[in-house]
Amino acid sequence: MNKDKSATPVALSAQTIVNCRAGGSCNGGNPGGVFEFAYKHGIPDSSCEQYVAHNLEKPTCSAIDKCKDCTWPPCPIGQDCQDKCWAVDYKPHYVSHFYGVGFPFSSRNAEKMKAEIYKYGPISCGIEVTDAFEAYTGGIYSEYKLFPMMNHEISVVGWGKDEKTGEEYWIGRNSWGTYWGEGGFFRIATGKNSLGIEHNCVAAIPTYEKPGTKESSFIQN
Repeated sequence: MNKDKSATPVALSAQTIVNCRAGGSCNGGNPGGVFEFAYKHGIPDSSCEQYVAHNLEKPTCSAIDKCKDCTWPPCPIGQDCQDKCWAVDYKPHYVSHFYGVGFPFSSRNAEKMKAEIYKYGPISCGIEVTDAFEAYTGGIYSEYKLFPMMNHEISVVGWGKDEKTGEEYWIGRNSWGTYWGEGGFFRIATGKNSLGIEHNCVAAIPTYEKPGTKESSFIQN
């Protein structure tokens, strides 16, 4: 959630991030690299590049790999049809600063995370995916890990409280499709560091204005 009730949510292009290896690829990555790309170059909205969950088969991304338009009909599955597409201008979405939240782990991490989400929107958090989490189908998940081994990145988009039990939970957005969990989302216990979710998060301050030319704007919060 966001304090600015007049704000219009913008979905950013995940495929552009993959194409430009901005923090990683379909094989894995680091949210700090994504925010670094957003700080330096800006990210287009999701209408620019259809998400195909496929790495770009060339070493660098060009303008057409960031935002394009194509002729009708839609490209058949398994083809890229780049000969029927062309690069177009787009409005870049930047971040003015990005920083760690919840590292090292402390009992105040949950409150820090809530403050970031409330003020600036979703944050990115690492978790340890287990077999039980992969099999998640719904409800409030809880699995404590003494020494979580981060192997997956998710977005924490909000929090809530179960009306019957009073248990508080994070609302997480995964990247495994809507067939998984609760329409692609999940709920996980708050304040218990389940799967290490409160251990290592990264947040950013979004802006429409291009930041300065500093090499990096990463700060540890």
